[in-house]
Amino acid sequence: MKREVMGQCPICSGPVEITEISCNLCKSTIKGHFKPCKFCTLSQEHKDFAEIFIKNRGNIKEMERELGISYPTVKSKLDSLISALGYKNQGAGSSDKKEVLERLYRGEITSEEAVRLLNE
Repeated sequence: MKREVMGQCPICSGPVEITEISCNLCKSTIKGHFKPCKFCTLSQEHKDFAEIFIKNRGNIKEMERELGISYPTVKSKLDSLISALGYKNQGAGSSDKKEVLERLYRGEITSEEAVRLLNE
């Protein structure tokens, strides 16, 4: 039974170090000290969200529809994922503001919702 690489200790949630890698094809084994990738250290919730984000090509409207959650909730989860990957959240950048204005133009949100989103 194959398991996913653990990014955290299942006992204390501390960081893990991978000390052995084996090839199933040629049976080679490499021993050393390897760290898991950034994505391996994500919680399952963050991994699932990232997969949906990629599948929807970053289209937040599609993510809202698929997940059944609001635009601000999608943005909040995205900010959480960005932080979990070790990046600083930049806040509402010009692309976020443009998206809000485009949604307003398409009639997907009211002007009151647009003002609230732009002020977040």
